[in-house]
Amino acid sequence: MAEAFDALVERLKGLPGLGRRSAERVALQLVTDERGASAALREALERAERELEACPHCGNLSQRGEACVVCTDPTRERRALCVVERIPDLRAFENSGSWRGLYHVLGGKLSPLQDRGPESIRLASLGERMAALEVEELVLALSNDVEGEATCHYIAENFLPAGREVRVSRIGFGLPSAGEIPYADAVTLRSALESRRAFE
Repeated sequence: MAEAFDALVERLKGLPGLGRRSAERVALQLVTDERGASAALREALERAERELEACPHCGNLSQRGEACVVCTDPTRERRALCVVERIPDLRAFENSGSWRGLYHVLGGKLSPLQDRGPESIRLASLGERMAALEVEELVLALSNDVEGEATCHYIAENFLPAGREVRVSRIGFGLPSAGEIPYADAVTLRSALESRRAFE
């Protein structure tokens, strides 16, 4: 095939969930569709790049300069905060309908081996939000691996407010060890939240 097509396939292959064959099918669809699919996709991507950014409060996706739909929802339990690693984790919990509190997206986990310390993820803003919201329940919904556990311990040791009781829990896991939250089904995620345990 042409070099330009191969380059397109390579770019698509870098997206989550697309292997080489899937990337080739998508690329063929885009370049041979006479209804302008590639132009529409390009326009949608450019609009998303222009208009979307991280919510200034929680880190979820939102319209530029605005808080996200979760943070502005008046029906949310504002003293319950679920800490997740990335936006896909938040979206997985939202799609499961299992959490009615707020979220905080860290943007990663602590990992000395990858040179990711506390300043590399959104920990400082977590402390600020916990104080401002007067959080009463903190759910640590990070992955079930060494880095996830280390990050949970760091949060529990450094970000709980002095002189105020906060119930801290860790989600239960119906997931395989090191399983990733975005790929779990709604029933598993609901079960994980319902079976959360006190974090010590």
